[in-house]
Amino acid sequence: MSTLQRAVEILEQLADHGAAPASKLIEQTGIPKSTAYLLLKELQVLGLISQDERGHYRLWVRLIALGERASAQLDIRETSRPHLEALMERTGLLCHFGIFDGDSAYYILKIESQGSISVRSYVGKRLSLHRSALGKCLLAWQPESVREAVIASTVFKPVTPTSIMTPEALAEELRKIRQQGWGFDNGEDEPAVRCVATPVFDARGEVAGAISVVGTSMQVKDGAVQALADQVMACACDISKDLGWKER
Repeated sequence: MSTLQRAVEILEQLADHGAAPASKLIEQTGIPKSTAYLLLKELQVLGLISQDERGHYRLWVRLIALGERASAQLDIRETSRPHLEALMERTGLLCHFGIFDGDSAYYILKIESQGSISVRSYVGKRLSLHRSALGKCLLAWQPESVREAVIASTVFKPVTPTSIMTPEALAEELRKIRQQGWGFDNGEDEPAVRCVATPVFDARGEVAGAISVVGTSMQVKDGAVQALADQVMACACDISKDLGWKER
């Protein structure tokens, strides 16, 4: 193991388990004692770690600065694109990445299907938070106060026969989505158009957005919804890992 690998191992131990004395870090990493103390001193000089009043080592502010710069340089659309292109190839369906913004959701990336049947959409399209699968999925993972505020301000209109029409029904739908890990739009926003969506998480474990696959009721049949949801969740997991998310 190189010196750099050993230093990163120390940082990862502190990130995963919190502040710790040198003896515990040496035990956890298996790094020789003399090497570990040299690395700890160098990491302190660089501002990557510090010591608290007990002498325990902890991550320090320079890592925050580096993380912020890395986040600023990370284009979530380009990170998601190859994964969504692969998902489109596997499913033959139109794929999107969308984000939550206040009282709406918006598409920020679209991967067009090459199939003979297509569904019209566009980057920048505003989505309903209570009729679209992607919108419901994003809302489901917002803090409770945000969910309650959105539900309270929602005007329920029968856009299609399957549209959600009451606050109680929406609250139950959001609970179900969080429980199963994915959302479904059964022609609720546009007749005969179905959508499956699941959230994408960032390095902080927060929702960065959601991805979806969209097709007609002929393309997304009742018996295929769960299998399709499994594919979408697997794709979202891969994107999340690329964004720094770690499964707990």
